[in-house]
Amino acid sequence: MKSTRSPAEKCEEVKKEENEEVQEALATTSDEKVNRLYHSIPKSSKNERAREIRLNKAKRERQKFRAKLRKKLGEAAVPKEKPRTIESTREYDMTMVEEDDEEIYHDERNDEMSAYFGGDAEPKILITTSPFAKVNSFKFCYELQKCIPNAHIFTRKGIPLKKVVNQAKSEQYTDLVVIHEDRKMPNGVVLCHLPDGPTAFFKINSLKFTKDLKKKGESTTHYPELVLNNFNTRLGHTVARMFACLFPQKPMYTGRRVVTFHNQRDYIFFRHHRYEFKNKGEKAALLELGPRFTLRLKWLQKGTFDTRHGNYEWVLKRHEMETSRRRFFL
Repeated sequence: MKSTRSPAEKCEEVKKEENEEVQEALATTSDEKVNRLYHSIPKSSKNERAREIRLNKAKRERQKFRAKLRKKLGEAAVPKEKPRTIESTREYDMTMVEEDDEEIYHDERNDEMSAYFGGDAEPKILITTSPFAKVNSFKFCYELQKCIPNAHIFTRKGIPLKKVVNQAKSEQYTDLVVIHEDRKMPNGVVLCHLPDGPTAFFKINSLKFTKDLKKKGESTTHYPELVLNNFNTRLGHTVARMFACLFPQKPMYTGRRVVTFHNQRDYIFFRHHRYEFKNKGEKAALLELGPRFTLRLKWLQKGTFDTRHGNYEWVLKRHEMETSRRRFFL
């Protein structure tokens, strides 16, 4: 005998049975029934979307159940497992910097950038471009000038870079930033600490100007706070100290500006934000000020810029050095 129930009534009955099973599983103190519900979902190629919805629903129910159980047990609950990522399983590096390393502290107190960290020198930055640069390079220079306090732009034209370095020294500049371009777009940057170096060259990737960002704000003249994240090796410490020398050591917290250099798998992500407090200080929101780009270190040289006779401290040779996905240098 055929059933007189309509398809809609059958669907409602199935949903009701599923909800009863979920509620019954949540009422117990173990997640065996939730797991049973999760694995009993039929694998039907005819209705993949419905199956995806059921999977997500079962996953949310399991998460709710575990959250309730963790809250109920308190300190006796099983701690959350740490995710296994490429960063957490990186290869061991002998140059990793550990806390309270006297050798590192001694080297940093006597390196070329010790005058800045000792408070003897205020940052004064000179920004220039490659010879006869195009519009986008100058646009990038002006956006960097908004991020870096006390920065000045110099139109280089055809002057050799060594002469620019000597002129910057005579004008008491502490750092030199040179923007390189390819196909009318910025593709590299030379960062030279003055007067004695070091000098580094970075490749620029994923550049977005401020006007290309969806939600953006206007930058102010307040000194920003600086965040240097995940620079763990001796080389990484040197690069991070070079970035730190670009900004004053006393940020103006009233401006709520933050400049971030975040290293992840040897790619350095640059972000410029302003944070805002909401709900009487209970929550915070970020507004990006731009620009946004990614840097990749190509070489580090002792002293000022000298590509012919300079002493290279580190050079990236991809085919020789990048032998593993879990090998990083910063």
